[in-house]
Amino acid sequence: MAKIRSYLIASHFGPTALVTAVTFLLATQLWWEGPAYVIALGIFLGQLIVGWTNDLYDFRDDLKNNRIYKPLVSGALRPAELKRAIFIVLPIAIIVNLIGPLGLKAGSISIFGIGIGVAYNFYLKPTAFSPIPYALAFALLPATLVISTERTPPLWIIWAGALLGLSAHFANVLKDFKEDKAGGIESLPIRLGRIPSRLIAATFLIAATIVLNSANANTTILVIGIIAATLSIFAPRFILFKLLMLVALLDVVLLVNAAGELIGSRTI
Repeated sequence: MAKIRSYLIASHFGPTALVTAVTFLLATQLWWEGPAYVIALGIFLGQLIVGWTNDLYDFRDDLKNNRIYKPLVSGALRPAELKRAIFIVLPIAIIVNLIGPLGLKAGSISIFGIGIGVAYNFYLKPTAFSPIPYALAFALLPATLVISTERTPPLWIIWAGALLGLSAHFANVLKDFKEDKAGGIESLPIRLGRIPSRLIAATFLIAATIVLNSANANTTILVIGIIAATLSIFAPRFILFKLLMLVALLDVVLLVNAAGELIGSRTI
């Protein structure tokens, strides 16, 4: 069990579980629970690969900064073990995505999303293009689920996903801004600076909330979301990420409800 726990921690289990849960909720709105479990499994396996490759890439920097909560740094896992896990899980992820309910077209897009995550980890993370993979991956996830139902994704779901992804990137960098800057990771938020990045993260989140509210109006969520995102611009570091995550979760509620009401479900 200790080894399994280490693999889960190395996958960045919090974000991995969140993306999987959102996928499942969206899939239950667009399909029903049976296919939703299979679709969520395929996304979960892909998230494992993205998280593991991220820890492999960050290993040297994590060692330098003595991040002993990382399994590779603590010695709970060896790089060779993580590489072996990636090569085992990758073909399973491809099969589940292509042969499962997503189908060949949507499944291929889902696999492309995994590739985007890996490309970010190894190539784009320390560059000015760092937000692009987040925008693409977050836009593609809900769009992929809609495509799997043989429907055309509405523009609002693509825009909302992209805006949420951009905000997630800036928020994630803000969480470890000092450490990343010291480590020479010159992503776009690092290049722009902490204060501009705070403003940008909040702006993208407010924009996503407005887009989702225009598709599925909920005044209470809209007001709370805008207030919380605005407060995040000035909030102390210890509650900054919590405020941004609160708005993101409210946006997920809007996204799931809008998908069910405006797109509808498919039964097989």
